[in-house]
Amino acid sequence: MPVAYLVNTYPRASHSFIRREIHALEASGLVVHRLAMRSDRGTLVDPADLEEDARTEHLLRPGAVARLARAVLGAAVRGPGRFVAAVRLAWACGARANARALHLVYLAEACAVADRCRALGVRHLHAHFGTNPATVAMLASQLGGPPYSFTVHGPEEFDAAVALSLGRKVAGAAFAVTVSSFGRSQLMRWAATADWERIHVVHCGIEPDRFAPAPPPPDSPAPTLVAIGRFAEQKGHPLLIEALALARAAVPGLRLVLVGDGPLRPVLEDAVDRLGLADAVDFAGWLDEAGVRTRLEQAHALVLPSFAEGLPVVAMEAMATGRPVVGTWIAGLPELVRPDETGWLVPAGDATALAAAMIEAAKAPYDRRDAMGQAARARVVARHDIARSAAQLLALFGAAARDGTDG
Repeated sequence: MPVAYLVNTYPRASHSFIRREIHALEASGLVVHRLAMRSDRGTLVDPADLEEDARTEHLLRPGAVARLARAVLGAAVRGPGRFVAAVRLAWACGARANARALHLVYLAEACAVADRCRALGVRHLHAHFGTNPATVAMLASQLGGPPYSFTVHGPEEFDAAVALSLGRKVAGAAFAVTVSSFGRSQLMRWAATADWERIHVVHCGIEPDRFAPAPPPPDSPAPTLVAIGRFAEQKGHPLLIEALALARAAVPGLRLVLVGDGPLRPVLEDAVDRLGLADAVDFAGWLDEAGVRTRLEQAHALVLPSFAEGLPVVAMEAMATGRPVVGTWIAGLPELVRPDETGWLVPAGDATALAAAMIEAAKAPYDRRDAMGQAARARVVARHDIARSAAQLLALFGAAARDGTDG
């Protein structure tokens, strides 16, 4: 059964979880066509992402305006009733978002997506993220394209649930997916009670063998913590720098490696200079998967100071490597990180509490870090093996196809 995956910009450095999901589905025998509006090839560093980019059909490549115009005209001629209904749906969703013109652009993109699905023989369309990819998938289905589903990750979708018409998207979907129970609860807030049964939890996954357990670093007067992620407001990195300054009063040799980049990098660099932490912070930039594994293996623990999250894949990768996690009591993290067993959890936004947890992680004896690392790997393998998640999705795709045939 051919399916298509739809993402706005794909692949990106932060979307390794989508790539793993697609590859696991293909390993099970499913044919997956990758559709995206845009490419981010210029920023990619991981060879696996570059290869994935070459396998993805990017619809807004040069000449897109003419192609979209032809797709719109074809949709209007082929099914005028469906086309009018899709226009009305786009207009109504655009009114909620105060972005009617933008939603007419999404309608044009949906015409092109529906055309490609028809040409490729796609029987199901799955969008990642409840933002514009889910909007385009919904409109493509309205235009006569295949049934659709979508995965919501959070937190952005939940921050703008009304503007994104999440309830309407769930109502029209064959099913919807969230990556944590917390995420399911948030999507249930905006969906009709009758639609709750179509909202499923399918964890993002990892390939456990690609993050083999490493022995903990030896006890050292200069322990290292690593933070991995985009330098954006929701990730809390400025608070992490403040907490590091507090923690170094108790652990003078404590070091922090920041893997990633983003709009807050100048803010972080200024904070590092202002607090005299230049010798304690390493800005490593974006790294490929092998580079991430190396940094995790060298670290005593992963630290996630996030203010808002879905369920971070990097936490899964750290735990699979045998590293405990210092995180915050938000979203899906408590479903994965168990305090004093696989890591530490602190209130989000509390630099003092974060510093205390960082100190405890840095000072933890080798035996304790080893036991926590083993428990962390066991937990993530049990809950987040991508092969298991792919099997769940495969069953959902199959049920959606059968329901569509029966209907």
